[in-house]
Amino acid sequence: MPISLHRVRTPAGSRWAVRGEAGWARLDGTLADLLAMPLARARAVIEAAGEPVGEDPGDGPLPPVDRQEVWAAGVTYQRSREGRKEESGHGSVYDQVYASERPEIFFKSTPERVVGAGDPVGVRADSTWDVPEAELGLVLNAAGQVFGYTLGNDMSSRSIEGENPLYLPQAKVYDRSCAVGPAVVPVWSAGPGPFQIGVRVRRAGREAYAGTTSTSAMARGFEDLAGWLFRALSFPAGVVLLTGTGLVPGADFTVRPGDTVEIWCPELGTLTNPVVTVGDPGAESGKP
Repeated sequence: MPISLHRVRTPAGSRWAVRGEAGWARLDGTLADLLAMPLARARAVIEAAGEPVGEDPGDGPLPPVDRQEVWAAGVTYQRSREGRKEESGHGSVYDQVYASERPEIFFKSTPERVVGAGDPVGVRADSTWDVPEAELGLVLNAAGQVFGYTLGNDMSSRSIEGENPLYLPQAKVYDRSCAVGPAVVPVWSAGPGPFQIGVRVRRAGREAYAGTTSTSAMARGFEDLAGWLFRALSFPAGVVLLTGTGLVPGADFTVRPGDTVEIWCPELGTLTNPVVTVGDPGAESGKP
């Protein structure tokens, strides 16, 4: 069983716990503390975690972030490039991004807006075509090194982004648009990869959509993406960088309120979230 770091709810707020072959143990400090340390020192702190707590680490799971923003990379898989072209009349833009030296990197969520396993993710009320995006998340320390991995769901409005590429912030950044979890698995425990990523959307007890991909299909490497993010930004408490999706449903599929999204990876667990509507519908626009 890989070692994993979990943020759990307590009467006083939250704390971090380590789960390994011997069960659960309390972790002194926070993820921000670990990500401020050199990688070797953070590993020593985790491996020295003491005070076993059996099978009861807290009162329930929370998103495995504390002070970390979430950023995301786009058009890192061939299927993502095809999906972006499919939804818009601006295909050449995405061809250029896919092949260019500089990747597409955008802000996704403040730590306070991230939702965890079991919490609802949202689709915008003013969107008509929406999908989950199953992604591997890099948990990067303050030096820009890969400390660990997690799973992410980059909920996206294809109708809004397809209308105009400059609408990407509205298509990507809104309440309940970012889920991360269920835990952080340190890089030395997860293995070297590549990682298989899968997604299932369940609707009324049936599977409405499913797919799998591998990070081996990415057009860019983890270190390359991390390096671009850190070129002109600093993250003293670390950061989570979602690495893009290779799983984009066809034009005939949209996720709906009441669905359940499951994103899984053998090394990282399963991130499960129900879907709800968020926001004011206003004037509906986009593709039905």
